Amino acid sequence: MTTLDIRRLGDPVLRTRASEVTDFDAELRGLVQDLTDSMLEAPGAGLAAPQIGVGLRVFTYHVDGVLGHVVNPVLSLEGDLEETEEGCLSIPGLQAMPPRAPRAVATGFDQHGEPVRIEGTALLAQCFQHETDHLDGVLFIDRLDPVARRRALKVIRSASWAGEVVVKENPHGRRA
Repeated sequence: MTTLDIRRLGDPVLRTRASEVTDFDAELRGLVQDLTDSMLEAPGAGLAAPQIGVGLRVFTYHVDGVLGHVVNPVLSLEGDLEETEEGCLSIPGLQAMPPRAPRAVATGFDQHGEPVRIEGTALLAQCFQHETDHLDGVLFIDRLDPVARRRALKVIRSASWAGEVVVKENPHGRRA
């Protein structure tokens, strides 16, 4: 079991669009395992590769007892946007209400390059949107209305970890 440090707001990797995965090899399988272990240890509902310093389009999820991952995800969203409480492992201690679609279908690949299609509603749909945003360099605070965003930034500035940016090498040989 390998758990890796989760990058926090301020680390440039969180604001950088991740690259498509092109090699479905042992290194990718190791990344998926490290993501899964780190997510479960945190604990979180999901974790995207940039959150552990890897600039690849991969995320893991664990919602309602369902554990999985998606490589190179593409989302299809359905329904009117709803505000639901959300947090982020990269912004510890903050909860906010970004608008999210109540239904999402994630298509992409598994760690072996086989196509996957997963339908999610409620928390799973929210998780898919949150983690895919990470792969695009978007954080959930970016989805907030201006007033809620100002409140969130005030909370972040007063957090004990605010201003700490530690850029580390990752064990997967790729700097983000």
